[in-house]
Amino acid sequence: MDRLDAALTYGANACYLGGTSLSLRAGTGGFDREALDTACSKAHARGASIYYTLNVLPHETHLSGIAASLEVLAESAVDGLIIADPGVLRMARRYAPDKAVHLSTQANTANSEAVGFWYDLGIRRVNLARELGARAMRELVRNYPDMEFEVFVHGAMCLALSGRCLLSAWLNRRPANLGECTHPCRFEYRATDLSGRCHDCAAEGHAHMGDALLGVEEKTRDTGTMWEVTREEPYSAFWAPEDLCLVKYMPWFVRTGIASLKIEGRMKTPSYVAHVTDAYRTALDDVAAGCFRPEKYLYELRNTASRNLNTGFFLPDGNRVSLPPLQDTERRPIVAQVRERLAEDAWKVAVRSPWNSDRPIQIMQTGLRRPELPAGAYTLENHRGEASTQLHPGMEGVLRCDPSILPSGPETLEHGLFLR
Repeated sequence: MDRLDAALTYGANACYLGGTSLSLRAGTGGFDREALDTACSKAHARGASIYYTLNVLPHETHLSGIAASLEVLAESAVDGLIIADPGVLRMARRYAPDKAVHLSTQANTANSEAVGFWYDLGIRRVNLARELGARAMRELVRNYPDMEFEVFVHGAMCLALSGRCLLSAWLNRRPANLGECTHPCRFEYRATDLSGRCHDCAAEGHAHMGDALLGVEEKTRDTGTMWEVTREEPYSAFWAPEDLCLVKYMPWFVRTGIASLKIEGRMKTPSYVAHVTDAYRTALDDVAAGCFRPEKYLYELRNTASRNLNTGFFLPDGNRVSLPPLQDTERRPIVAQVRERLAEDAWKVAVRSPWNSDRPIQIMQTGLRRPELPAGAYTLENHRGEASTQLHPGMEGVLRCDPSILPSGPETLEHGLFLR
């Protein structure tokens, strides 16, 4: 719910979420029926939509659970269902015929015949395969003007084709296609036993040996050799792809007629969701206003990044662009998130990183506005209501300041964040 609040506060037109099972983000906990009703009410009050993910690729034993979920969803206020499997789509037509269905990127739609197939089955929005470039997307929009197209524009890319990966299932019996991925592509490994192998004949110790191969063990387990890999540093996340970031191309998406832009967020922190949503919302608004500022959005997104930001498959071959995250010394960490307003001059806050009251802080407002609250213009209290000069991560506390000094009044702090 806190991620939903962040997305809505910072400008999302729609949010995708799932239940407690049967989606590809099983680790999030999900929304039960009561929470789902609350989510729909919150979103609709802001003019936003809620899309419910049933994008698991099920086995026979899952079908009864899908049927039960669809019966509940048919009576809910969700605006659409996100589905990947044709069997689940068939069931949705029976159990929830009045709900719009969007095709998940997990269906890997990459050509016009596939778009036509789904269109004939009543799908009116397709989230395209992440492996498509700009030229291919544009052709699909031109060929199917009656179809809405959605594009994944920011977040983790997968080693496998649109997430259809077997590494986690093979190593940990946690299938990615059932929402249980343990991300072995992001584990850290080191080389152990060196062996030589010939490229031409695969003979061990051959005189015209090619690259040296090494047995590889994973950092956190004692199972011995797990992979073989070319020698690198002592530990290397050698499977991990970089994160996708297409904010620089928002004018292209608008001109091309892409209906929706998808941002990863369900497994992220509320502060990440707020940062990224704010950057893309502002970018789209700036396109409409004729004042597009790509470097400003990229700076904000690099502040949140933990891996390089990459253009993925969007640009023609050979033109891929990669940007590193900001250095630790350049970052502006989230200091605290507002939980609720206690009085005219007081707000309960959840502390995210060390907060000293002798330092100015920035208020994270929508539109990438970051006005400053100077040191001395506010005071802090700990969870016992005692005056304090420092609050620590994990604590709740109270921020007090004269509301007249806030940039646009106290309402700007609803679910707000503070940056150091």
